[in-house]
Amino acid sequence: MDDDDNGTAVIEFILLGFSGLGTYQVPLFWGVLFVYLVTLLGNSLIITLLDSALSTPMYFFLRHLSLIEILYTTTIVPRMLNDLLSSHPVIYLSASCFTQMYFFALFGIAECCLLTAMAYDHFAAICRPLHYATLMNRQVCVGMVGASYLLGITSGTTDAIFIFTLHFHGSNIVYSFFCDDLPVLRLASGDTFQGEVGNFVVTLLFIITPFVLIVFSYVRILITILGLASAQGRQKFFSTCSSHLLVVTLFYGTATIAYIKPGANIIQNMDQILSLFYTVVTPMFNPFIYTLRNKEVMGALKRTVNKTSLKSLTGPVVCLASLLIS
Repeated sequence: MDDDDNGTAVIEFILLGFSGLGTYQVPLFWGVLFVYLVTLLGNSLIITLLDSALSTPMYFFLRHLSLIEILYTTTIVPRMLNDLLSSHPVIYLSASCFTQMYFFALFGIAECCLLTAMAYDHFAAICRPLHYATLMNRQVCVGMVGASYLLGITSGTTDAIFIFTLHFHGSNIVYSFFCDDLPVLRLASGDTFQGEVGNFVVTLLFIITPFVLIVFSYVRILITILGLASAQGRQKFFSTCSSHLLVVTLFYGTATIAYIKPGANIIQNMDQILSLFYTVVTPMFNPFIYTLRNKEVMGALKRTVNKTSLKSLTGPVVCLASLLIS
């Protein structure tokens, strides 16, 4: 249903996404499916195979980050895979689109907040080492993780309510492969000021503010590191923070470019590529970034695999574990 602005209420959206690729949609389907499976397996390894010896705040946060990555990408990918094989990718406004938008915002904001908590953990360890045990005790860490989920729920609810209190008539074409708030907001009829304000508030409070806090933490960390007399000490601290910095750069970099660039039709394909990267590809990288560059995690994986005996395990999870610890 792609009517002109004739007063007909829209009850479904057509997700164009990658429909312009034609026959290339099938190879894209298999590529996305492969990335999704690797994401599930890699992040599941982080959650289940790290032994109890790694009980520091960093690894507590890392387990929850992996859980969020699984939920975050699952909000998008299964629907996307179905649409890539469909000639008429339709999503209903009142149920499916609302649900997808809500959980996408929930887990996306929760990840922003959790990355901020991890940055603060590095700050406390490097800049306040004598008070680290107090600043990052178990209660504080649980509170930070709980706050991340709570802020995600709050932002998802607020964002979805602001947008879906609007009216939609006429065009129902969404130039995206999922129900992202900005493409949907552009289709609203009448005054969209309320929805735009709601989107701006959510962006300011739950995306920009965490990013500013991360930057502030690393500025303080950098000042502290540069003040160290030992070059070996500086290298150790840089090595500790590099994985988190790389994850933050990948997540925030692609998402920021996707949302602040001009909305011209000529770069809609670039929009889809950037959105694909931060919703599908980046969650796959995180397990490799945190495991391949971390001797403690690699050691924990080896100990856990040895306890369970590789000979008794079958399936793709073991294959991936073997690659990680080889």
